[in-house]
Amino acid sequence: METPQSEYQSRRQKLTLRLDQASRIDRRLWLWRRLAFIAVPVLAALGYEGIVSLWSILIPVLAFIVLMIVHQSARRLRAKIERSIRFYEKGLARLSDQWAGSGTSGDEFLDPQHPYARDLDIFGRGSLFELLCRARTRAGEEKLARWLLSPATAAGIAERQQAIAELRDRLDLREDLDVIGEDLRASLHAEQISAWGRSPSTFTSAILPGIAVIIGLLSLSAILLWFGLGYRTPLLAAILIQSIFLFIHRRRISEVLAAAEQPARDLRLLSAILARIETESFNSPLLVRLRRQLDVEGHPPSRQIAALSRLLEILDSTRNQVFAPFAFVLLIPAQIAFAIDRWKSRSGPLISPWIEAIAEIEALNSLAGFAFENPDHTFPEIVDQEPSFVATALGHPLIPADRCVRNDIALGQTHILIVSGSNMSGKSTMLRSIGINAVLASAGSTVRARHLRLSRLAIGASIQISDSLQSGASRFYAEITRLKQIVELTSAPLPVLFLLDEILSGTNSHDRRIGAEAVIRGLLQRHAIGLTTTHDLALTEIVASLAPLAANVHFQDHLEDGRMLFDYRMHPGIVTHSNAIALMRSVGLEV
Repeated sequence: METPQSEYQSRRQKLTLRLDQASRIDRRLWLWRRLAFIAVPVLAALGYEGIVSLWSILIPVLAFIVLMIVHQSARRLRAKIERSIRFYEKGLARLSDQWAGSGTSGDEFLDPQHPYARDLDIFGRGSLFELLCRARTRAGEEKLARWLLSPATAAGIAERQQAIAELRDRLDLREDLDVIGEDLRASLHAEQISAWGRSPSTFTSAILPGIAVIIGLLSLSAILLWFGLGYRTPLLAAILIQSIFLFIHRRRISEVLAAAEQPARDLRLLSAILARIETESFNSPLLVRLRRQLDVEGHPPSRQIAALSRLLEILDSTRNQVFAPFAFVLLIPAQIAFAIDRWKSRSGPLISPWIEAIAEIEALNSLAGFAFENPDHTFPEIVDQEPSFVATALGHPLIPADRCVRNDIALGQTHILIVSGSNMSGKSTMLRSIGINAVLASAGSTVRARHLRLSRLAIGASIQISDSLQSGASRFYAEITRLKQIVELTSAPLPVLFLLDEILSGTNSHDRRIGAEAVIRGLLQRHAIGLTTTHDLALTEIVASLAPLAANVHFQDHLEDGRMLFDYRMHPGIVTHSNAIALMRSVGLEV
């Protein structure tokens, strides 16, 4: 069986060969298109001099139109191949741990007051969100962010796991969803587009489009009469009628076109995604339900949205220097405005359910891609019992696999582990590993562990706490505020998994011992489980009064040839020495 890396490399190589061929075709079509364009004024001049018939100008015009259509298709194919190559290059970058800063950071979803988002690196450069996110739409990004910020129900997690398992090996689908549409992601704001779809119709008259057609045909006939027979009176009458029509309706026509242009462009991407998903058949209950949600009265939504996109494409064509005069005469912009208004009244209210279904599929697809690229990850087992988190070979998914040291962890009968150890020995990383895998498990994703069994948990973390000059809050005040937030989480239905790094390190040892023991006892009385790290070995004495609910564990190091070495393994008991003095000496301080 091929590895994800070999599969990505093989596909990228094939696509590179296709890109070379597509580039050659693109250059040839560009040349023939230019020649056809130049031939139009040349034949017009020759026709004016009587050397050739004026009708001969139709030949290069038709040739230009055909070449333009073919060239646009060739360019779209070339752009699609280029995006496919970038898709696999980004995948290879993730597999080689060179992805940080190249994806979507999700900074806009970071709430500093969230109980774990900042502490566990959920958003930002090099974050979990950047590693996971493959969404093409804003709605898909928002859905994935919500999944990472709050746990799903047990039934929801099970449904997502089944869907992710089904999507995991569908690499073709994942590639197509990534490369479909424009290169830049669409800013699909569900509320904005849904509000446009629900807005009332501008044109209520059923005969107005017919009147516009008649006026356009009369204008065209008048031009032909003038051009062929020299009659000017019909032309002047047609100009007058058209001017009156536009004077009455031009403002509303412009408003309809302006209001629809951005939503229609955004929905163009949605249509392409929908069309691709409609070709898939699914078996897992969640995907079957989402697929069924897309169809309305048996009509696939991609066709309905594609119809709107075609109207916009026609509108774009009317701005072309060749077609603009014909579009003006035939009142094509007005006809497009009428058609868009009819589309909105018929299909606009359905936009919101479509976007919601696509957002969920994109979030599932992101987690499926993560599962595919990490075949050593496993789906966790969600149990309905007392608070627990039991893992074998647990590792941090943001640490390169070749440098990630895995540990076993068991919280259940033991409610709290007091983690002591030296600087840089791995204590904080252990907290983050537990927290971020709990987040992944609660979202329905695979986790970096040989096996993980846990109950549904609300996570509260105090790891990256700092002072704030803007708010005038010290680090100690910021920490106790976060501790209060974690304690308040215990009043919610879900039991709490707390992760406390260097608890109350901003105060003296006496107050720290009393305060830390009080906080820990309060959390345990509220059936919370978790870990706290400490440099202050006095805090490890708390375990004696909390047994058997508490236990001491530690990380250790040793000095070898003047260098501090760490095994990053968690061991039972209390650390027996500190490396602070050795570290100070190693950087040249005279201690």
